[in-house]
Amino acid sequence: MRAGELAAVRGRLEEFASEVFAPLVRRDQREKGVLYLRGLLLDGRRKSMQPMAERLGVDHQQLQQFMTSSTWPVDQVQARLAWRAVAVVRPQVWVVDDTGFPKDGRSSPGVARQYSGTLGKVGNCQIGVSVHAASDTASCPLSWRLFLPAAWDGPEAEARRRACKIPAAEHHRPKWQLALDMLDELDATGLRPAVLVADTGYGANADFRHGLEDRGRAYVLQVKAEMTAHGQDAEPHQPAHSGLGPRPLPRYRHRPVPLREHVLAAGRSSGRTLTWRKGSKAAMSSHFVLLRVRLAGRRPRPATDGTIPLVWLIAQWPEGEAEPVKYWISNLPTDIPAKDLVRLAKSRWRIEHDYRELKTVLGLDHFEGRSFTGWQRHVTLVTAAHLFLTEQRRTPKAPARA
Repeated sequence: MRAGELAAVRGRLEEFASEVFAPLVRRDQREKGVLYLRGLLLDGRRKSMQPMAERLGVDHQQLQQFMTSSTWPVDQVQARLAWRAVAVVRPQVWVVDDTGFPKDGRSSPGVARQYSGTLGKVGNCQIGVSVHAASDTASCPLSWRLFLPAAWDGPEAEARRRACKIPAAEHHRPKWQLALDMLDELDATGLRPAVLVADTGYGANADFRHGLEDRGRAYVLQVKAEMTAHGQDAEPHQPAHSGLGPRPLPRYRHRPVPLREHVLAAGRSSGRTLTWRKGSKAAMSSHFVLLRVRLAGRRPRPATDGTIPLVWLIAQWPEGEAEPVKYWISNLPTDIPAKDLVRLAKSRWRIEHDYRELKTVLGLDHFEGRSFTGWQRHVTLVTAAHLFLTEQRRTPKAPARA
């Protein structure tokens, strides 16, 4: 926003900030929270603290102290933002994903040489895992976690951990576990998704899928063609007991085959063309084959009788392609309409819109501090700025307070 545009919505920004910063008991903390939001919203190439302070005409030490050493409950602010975001977005799905924060050096918390989808390669970066509420018309982050690689644990990392003020309870956990932790924390505040979607980085992980199932979460997850499954009609058999030792468990007679093979066996003609949303120029549609399969993989979870539950397999097989180009699995009910299943599978696209705006407009990856808490606070306040902009787009004619 230009200075004049921000001035025109000052009343709405102050009203917004008074609600989300209500857990901050000190007036000066609430004032600095609003100041940081204004810095993020104002036009400018860099949204790190010093450039923002220069544009705001204040000493950057004010922002520095607020972000790194001031005591204020970031988790309570996050909870308020999440509730407000769900009310504004009215999500059809929640999306789990992660994004890279390219960095120089090795002093920033969690920085390491690791793969980043942002870079499209292995590079020196931080990785943030996020959960977003999304509909066809709006989306907003609900929670963030900084991924700590294994190199940030152990005696050799103690000096770096102290320098970054990483809490003793924070250690390396896989990204899928961070996602489940966020879902649990949101659930504790009374928020839970109707359906959760994620890409193959999460969908291909059996521990993540089992974690969702254990929590009773419905999902549509992108997976790899190489994942194995039994067909819908496959049934386990009970091997004969020799009378010695424990009775053998029921098992399937035949080895599972890759999802690709199930779809190729069914043939492209068994599918149909489905539209999942209206694009800016034309309807978004493609050809899909939908099957019911029993996931096998390395860690199947059969019932006591050996039966593996059925799930949906959705395969996108465009015209002119020799085989499908994308695969999803879902534990949604049998009677869900095919068009709804495809629409949910394709709903992850909103996450890219979020990341683009969060980074290019609001400076999500511009934080230059060395504090673990500072990073968490920065992404929370960037989320607040993003939600404020989302609200303005949803209600552009809302009157500004004088």
